[in-house]
Amino acid sequence: MPVSAAYRPDPTLPALGPEFGDPVRAADFPKTTLRFRNDRAAATVGLDTLTDVEWVAHLGRFAPLPGNIHPPLALRYHGHQFRSYNPDLGDGRGFLFAQMREAGSGRLLDLGTKGSGQTPWSRAGDGRLTLKGGVREVLATAMLEALGVPTSRSFSLIETGEALMRGDEPSPTRSSVLVRLSHSHVRFGSFQRHAFHDSAERIGALTDHVIGAYYPELAAANDRAAALLGAVVDRSARLVARWMAAGFVHGVLNTDNMNITGESFDYGPYRFLPNNDPNFTAAYFDSSGLYAFGRQPETMFWNLQELAGCLRLVSGNEPLVDALNGFGPAYHRELVAAMLERLGLEARSPEDDQGLVQAAFQSLAAGGERVRWEPFFFDWFCGEPARALAGPRASLYGEEGFADFRERLGTYAPHRPERLAHLYFSRPEPEELLYDQIEALWAPIAEADDWSVFEAKLEGIETARVAWGLAGQGT
Repeated sequence: MPVSAAYRPDPTLPALGPEFGDPVRAADFPKTTLRFRNDRAAATVGLDTLTDVEWVAHLGRFAPLPGNIHPPLALRYHGHQFRSYNPDLGDGRGFLFAQMREAGSGRLLDLGTKGSGQTPWSRAGDGRLTLKGGVREVLATAMLEALGVPTSRSFSLIETGEALMRGDEPSPTRSSVLVRLSHSHVRFGSFQRHAFHDSAERIGALTDHVIGAYYPELAAANDRAAALLGAVVDRSARLVARWMAAGFVHGVLNTDNMNITGESFDYGPYRFLPNNDPNFTAAYFDSSGLYAFGRQPETMFWNLQELAGCLRLVSGNEPLVDALNGFGPAYHRELVAAMLERLGLEARSPEDDQGLVQAAFQSLAAGGERVRWEPFFFDWFCGEPARALAGPRASLYGEEGFADFRERLGTYAPHRPERLAHLYFSRPEPEELLYDQIEALWAPIAEADDWSVFEAKLEGIETARVAWGLAGQGT
């Protein structure tokens, strides 16, 4: 057996039946060249002991893992895409490959694919993923995990030897298959599909499955659907608050890209903010700014309302409204907590903490394009004015626009200040993942198959992850 003793298969989703997923086969790729394997994540599910040959066999050729899902399932769902309902969705270039229990926590985790070939839901697409798209997702998940955002983890990236034609990349371009480790692949859109078909029975079955697999503490609730919505509201509020603290713009916040465990996944045209700009968008096709940075909390709430509408088939209206009304307070509470964590500070009173967070956002706005998002948190981490006022942005931080923030910061105690002893914080600049940096590290891959810059970037992000020591990392 190539797996370790930590491997605990638990394929729960197939029991829901054929209305929830379709059996599929992976494409037969011309080649399988391993470009990235996440051994830290693999150790949590007992797959770190695979040799590279075994890894490619299971995660590039998709030989079934012992006791797990076979054949893979392309999941069925609908969704609102830029708030227009689309009933023709589903896993069009991916499938659910395996489900396992995480070592230590016992959480149910999924292995799902992107770029694994055509399915019944491909809608005339080729079911493939560009290599550049795979590289971008590996980088996104690494950076988000380092910044304390609940995120899927890129588990494997394998180049597959096909030439793809794309309208948004120089073509032909190289192909890949990505495998993600996620807490769940059940989406808001999974509920929408069965609500569209007015099936209270399937909504009830999916609700029971989600509670049993991911929210067992809700099993005895009187109104299980409303209790589930309340839990998803809380986790979604935490997710979007951490996006905001990380300066992250997802770019495509459609309901089929929202999952029921409050975990970020599926990174296409994402961006990290260069500097504070509520109107900053990630997707070139988002001409109206619907999913701009500053509109992400509003969008999350809109998506939750759509989920609530599905659950009305099995729940009363009033308890669902009560659950939705919890989003605003939860978001503000989680945003304050996320910002304090990013600044490395102990909480004081709710009033003081809210005031400090407001002052931080005002300072970022006052600095405009002169202060980049990530260096601001790096410079002021653990509230050490000596670092910030002796660093490369010292003159900027001494300006009037930062006065309120400096004054409020002086009343706070650092949280785990020993983290500042890490060599990472002796650097003049932090790790960032801006658009131009991604383009720069892709260039040597495209031109000379040189992966050294990409690998160095991942090493730098891993150093940052360890140094920050933030909560909420990974799935």
